[in-house]
Formats: sequence, structure tokens, C-alpha cells
Amino acid sequence: MGSGAGDGSGQGTASSFSGGAAHAVVQGRDFSGGVHFHTGQAPVPVPQQLPGNVRGFVNRTVDLEHLDAALGEDVAGRVPVLVIAGTAGVGKTSLAVHWAHRAKEHFPDGQLYVNLRGYDPGAPLTAALALERFLVALGVPAAAIPTDVEARAALYRTLLADRNMLVVLDNAASVGQVRPLLPGTGRCLTLITSRSRLSGLVARDGARRVTLEVFEESAAVRLLHETTGGYRTDDDQEVAELARLCARLPLALRVAAERAAARPRVPLGMLIEDLRDESSLWDALSSDDDDEADAVRTVFAWSYRALPADAARLFRLLGLHPGPDFSTHAAAVIAAIPVGQARRQLDVLVGVHLLEQIGPDRYQFHDLLRAYAIDQAQRLDPPDERRTTLRRVLSWYLHTADAVVAAERRHGYSRIVLGSPADGVRPQEFATFLEAMDWFRAEQNNLLAAQRAMVTAGLDRMAWQLPAVLRSVYASYNFFEDWLTTGSLGLEAARRCEDQEGQAVLLEVLGMFCRQSHRPTEAADHYQAALQIRRQASDRRSEAWVLNLLGTVFLDGHQVNEAYAHFNQSADLCRDIGPGELIAPTANLCVVSRQLGQLSEAIELGRWARSAYQDVGDRNGEANVLGSLCDVHLELGQLDPAASLVEESLAIALELDNRLMEGVALNRLGRVQLARGEVDEALVSYHRSATIHRRIGDRGREAEALDGTGVAYQVLRRGEEAVAFHRQAAATHRDLGDRWRTAVALDHLATALRETGADEQARASWREALPLLAEFDDPETVTLRRSIETALTESPS
Repeated sequence: MGSGAGDGSGQGTASSFSGGAAHAVVQGRDFSGGVHFHTGQAPVPVPQQLPGNVRGFVNRTVDLEHLDAALGEDVAGRVPVLVIAGTAGVGKTSLAVHWAHRAKEHFPDGQLYVNLRGYDPGAPLTAALALERFLVALGVPAAAIPTDVEARAALYRTLLADRNMLVVLDNAASVGQVRPLLPGTGRCLTLITSRSRLSGLVARDGARRVTLEVFEESAAVRLLHETTGGYRTDDDQEVAELARLCARLPLALRVAAERAAARPRVPLGMLIEDLRDESSLWDALSSDDDDEADAVRTVFAWSYRALPADAARLFRLLGLHPGPDFSTHAAAVIAAIPVGQARRQLDVLVGVHLLEQIGPDRYQFHDLLRAYAIDQAQRLDPPDERRTTLRRVLSWYLHTADAVVAAERRHGYSRIVLGSPADGVRPQEFATFLEAMDWFRAEQNNLLAAQRAMVTAGLDRMAWQLPAVLRSVYASYNFFEDWLTTGSLGLEAARRCEDQEGQAVLLEVLGMFCRQSHRPTEAADHYQAALQIRRQASDRRSEAWVLNLLGTVFLDGHQVNEAYAHFNQSADLCRDIGPGELIAPTANLCVVSRQLGQLSEAIELGRWARSAYQDVGDRNGEANVLGSLCDVHLELGQLDPAASLVEESLAIALELDNRLMEGVALNRLGRVQLARGEVDEALVSYHRSATIHRRIGDRGREAEALDGTGVAYQVLRRGEEAVAFHRQAAATHRDLGDRWRTAVALDHLATALRETGADEQARASWREALPLLAEFDDPETVTLRRSIETALTESPS
């Protein structure tokens, strides 16, 4: 787990948020800590992710009965799994969505849905990305999602354990793609669609399989009649012939029916002759022996050739779009036409079932139709035009991503010089950062697909610039999967084009990722490599930036003196460059000065950094420094100023809708409450913190919240309860390899044990804690070590 939004720390330090840009600041820890979604009781999300129900659904009565039978099935402790298997275009998704809507009343805790795109011409959705989407839908902040797939799956299973939910996994390619997405226990049901039989799920997981066949002729005729009803009346014999030409596949039947409904005055016999002619053409062009596939392509071609020329061109070019879905703006960029014109043409394509509208301003292809669009573009559009089209939309994504970052107004990041957009490309603009983030979230998958397309097309400069542009967003929200993938691809691209600036920036990006995902050694290695490039280029500003980043790695590991030295080196370089560059290292020096006992200096540094952040309009940085100043005043015993500062920090977090920053502010508020004798209020804060951290899978922060709860119980003289909380906290920190926090929790545990009269157990805990502190030499650790040594001397043997 990374730390709070924008701070970039790993497990944190015994400090609080400091200033600086996202990855350049430190979020602190003490004996408590927590993430809380809102100041009130956070409601449990009830996701409602099912696509809209299928219009004109017919037949499948027996298949629906087979699915219904699973609702009352006794699975003897297993979570029921249903697999709908069948050929492409046979109606698997339609059946799954229709049944899910029928059955959703049996799942009061909600429904999760994801299209795994197992057979899409582009890359399938990975289990890691699917889990990320599900966890966000279940209320986990993006910045709190674990990086490891197994950890994500474990958190996902934990969140579903006590829920009654329906999980729909559409278009799965393999057992490996879906197994991490299966709930572990509880009353959930998983419904999977796939062209594969997924025999491993049947054998190992006891899945029940429903295999779809093409429609019987009567059902196919009924679907055609229902779709064209009100537009035309046709002879059943001719309708049956049309059904046979469509191989009785629902997808082909719907496309054909829409064509027939749109031409009510054209005799069906003429339409059938056109379709036969198209079939003959495909027979001549295709060596495929699959009659069903040929029928589907024939119907697609039949409908496509009836399109107006401009809509047909848009259909082809949309096949070149790098991602699985797209907006009206993206379609306009692809076709180099105005947005209004693109919207009208999209309506035409949706109307003839060649495109699906999946939400306001969002469209997608069926995978078969996307493959057909790509095929048509390759046949009809010259290679130069296809390359120009692709470059145009990739340029739009890159420059619009840059507009997102511009709206964020984060101080400290150097802007990446992109040059001009491709000819005719006008990036989107955003009035607010929240509006910009709405665009980013809608296009997140497309941005990753766009970078892959850049790499494939040999556009290496664009490929490294995209993750470099987005580094502040990744660091603020910890989109770990995208962060690592785009950063790694970007570094490879920068090395291919021998761009030293690009390599340095991407090494910093990967260092940020490693630091926030608890890989401090790798983070330091990346930063050191970036530092070497910066020094070779005599880039003093960037050198100061990387020194500051290295300082945060040391501070995360409670190596306070090393952190202080790096922050000072950074600040010394910044003084020669300009006062604006001083903000991040100064804010971090506020944190480390407090840890070194230099409290007056910490207040002076923090006040300067806060004012500087206000001057540049960086509310995120300002909130961080407010938290650092709160810690200083708390240590001085100045509780009213501490409370005022943490309340200001919390207000900014709520203003920015930054949940992790809100949680950090609430953590500090709990410490202030405990110091003011408001023990009951502090207990509520710690309890909420532990509950939330357990839900989001952050074991380290959960342990800190439990440890804080133990301290509160000690104040209440409830020793047995305090012991239980401290013991659990110490065990978790020990398991995570966090030596310093393990020692702190063991000290608290020993104190609680001694209060209950368990002196030998107390001594054992202190003996275990003492060697863990040997590698640390900061004043806080020195004080703790002396306290433990004194306690061991005074405790009875």
C-alpha cells in the first residue's frame, strides 16, 4: 500500500504529512494512524454495475431455467460458479445480462460486472486491472489498493466474505484470467461467459456449465419478427431464410433485423438476395471453413455497405482506436471531424447495431465488430492515412493528459515539453481538477492502451512522455498497476531513443512507484540512477529534486539523520536556483527537524512552507504542511493550535475529495483527542481506522491503529484489552519486517503487560524490542532505547 494521496510514503515515518509534490513528501506515522472515508459513518457501497437489460430478449427458456437452479443450490461451502459457454455471437453476454437482471433481487449487496475482453483484437483485461476496478467499486480508495495481484485478490475475497453479491465476468479467455476474481466464501454467485469451456473451473471449482447453441429456427424467426415488428410484415418463409443466412446467431440476427427494419418498403426478398450476394463475396475472399463465422462476417458486410460514406469511414477508423471504448471527442479526433458531426455519425452506427452505446458519451464495439472494422480499414484505407489517424488520436490522448496535470496545480513537478499536437488536434480543456480527473478515470484504460500503441508504432518519444506527464496523478492516487506498466514501458522507450532526459524522468517515476509500494531498496536504486544522469547533465534543479526524493526514502525507513542530510543538500542547491524550488525540501525539513527535536526550527520551516504553498495555489501541499505543524505543536503540548491545524488540514482534504489525506488528518485528530483527554473520541477514531484499513488491505496501518487503540485502553486502565491490541499490532509489524514499529509496539505491549502484573512477559517483550532499535540513532529512538533499558533494570527478575 502506498501512503496517503499525494504524499508517496511507504509504511511512513514517525512524522506526519510534509510538504512537496506527491512523491516528494512524507506522510508520517505514530503509534496510531488511520484512513477514514468521511467524517461520518461511511456507508457500505452497494455496486450496481450491470449493463442495461437486453431489449427484445427471446428464447433461451431452458438455459434460463438451468441458471435459475443455481439460486437454490446447496453447494456445501463452495461459492457457486456458473459458466455460459458458446461460439462467438451466440448471445452469451445477452443471456448473462438478462438473467442477472432477473436474479439481482437475490443479491441485495449489489452486482459487480466486468468485460474481460478475452477475445478482443486488443489486449485482454488482466485480472489485476479487473480487481482494481472491483475494489474501487467496493469502496477502496484507488491509492489504497495493493500492488500485488494476490494481495488484491485476498482483499477482494475479504470484502465479499460477508456479502451476498452477484459477480459477472464477461468474455473470459481462460481459467487463469478469472480465478483471482472468484469470491472465496460467503453467499456470492459468479457468472462467467466465455467461448472456452473453462473445464478447469468445472473440475476444480465445481462450476456448472451452460453451453449455448445457435437458435432453433423458430426462435430465430421470432427474434426477427419482434425486432422488425411495427415496421414491416414479411412472409415467415422469407424470414426463415434470412435467419438461415445469419446462421441463427443472435448477434447477426439483430444486425440483419435492424437493416430490414430501417428499409420497410424494400421487399425482404431483395434484402435476402443482397445478403446472398455478400455471402458469395465472402466465400470467395475467405478460406475459413467456419460457416458460423462466415455468416457473421457476411451480415456485418451487408449492413456496413448500406451505411452512408461518412459513417462507414468513421466505423473503419474507430477500429484503429487503441482502447476498448471511446468518447465522442475521441471519435471526432479519429475522423478529423467536428464533435457534433461525430455524434450524429455515432448515432447512425448505434442505430444499426454496429456499435454499442454503454453510457453517456461512451461507446464500444462487440469484439467481432471491432475485428471487422479493423479488417475494413486495412482493406480500404491507405497505410499513410491509417498511420496519420493513429498518430492523431495518440497525440490527443497525450496532450489531454497534460491538460489534466495542468488542472491539478501541483507545485514541484517540471512540466514535460511535448511540442505541438498533431495537425488538427485540439486537446480537451478542463475548468477544474475534479472535471479533469473525471476524464482521466474514464480514459484510464485507453491511456495504457495508447502507450502500448505508441510503442508498437515506434513512437518512443511519445511513449515515454505519457507516463512522465501523468506521474503526479499516479503518485497522488496510487494507480499502481498503470503506474508500473507505463513507467516500465516508458523507460524502455526512452532507452531505445537514447533520450537522457526521458530516462532520468522515468527512473524517478519508477522510484516513486517503488517507494509507495514498499520497495525502498529498489526506489533508492532508481533514484540513484536518475541522480547520476542529472549530475552528468549539470542539471542542478533536477539534482536537487532527486536528492529530496532520496531523502524521503531514508525518512520512510526511520533513518532520520540520512534523510536530514539529503534534504539539506537539496535545499542548498535550491537556494542557488530560486526560492520557488525550496518549498518541497523545506517542508520535509520541517518533518525531520521535529524528529530531531529541533521544534522551534520545525515551526519556522513549516510556516514558511505553508505560506509558499498558498502563494502557488497548491492546496494539497498546504494540507500536508498543516499536518506537520500539528505534529510539532502536539509535541510541544500546545493542544489548541494543534487541533486548529489538523482541522484546517481535514477541511482541505474534504475540499479536494482526497480520501487518504482525509484519513491522515483524522489520524492526527485522534492523537490530539487522546492528548486532550478525549479518550472515547480517540477510540472511535482508531476503531474506524482499523476497520477501514482492514477493508483496504493495509496491514501496516491497521496495526498502527490497533496500537493506538491499545494506548487509549491503557489510559482507561483496561489493561487486558490494551495487551490484546498491542500484541496484534506487534505481530503484524513483525510479519511485515518493520523493525522500528515492531519495537514501538513491543514497548507499548510491555507497558500494558506490566500494568496487568505480567512482569516476566513484559520483560520478554522489552528484550525483543531492544535489539530492533540498534540500527537507529535519532533522538526519538535514543529516548525509547533508554526507556526500555531503564524498564528492564527496574522490573523485578
